[in-house]
Amino acid sequence: MLALRLPPDIEARLDELARRTGRSKSFYARQAILEHLDDLEDIYLAEKRLEELRRGESDTVSLAELMTRHGVEN
Repeated sequence: MLALRLPPDIEARLDELARRTGRSKSFYARQAILEHLDDLEDIYLAEKRLEELRRGESDTVSLAELMTRHGVEN
């Protein structure tokens, strides 16, 4: 269970969207969170990988090598 307070203008937009589409406000809040959560997880992973590279704990792979490794042709 999650409860959150939204600014009145955002709440009004969400109310209107739900009214126009016949979906619940919870549906749209859940969709927005899931989409943004994917982005945040990707950013976290990329930042972690960059730090590992900077510390010399990991190597890079060329695009050509990656394509060969996964059987992708030009």
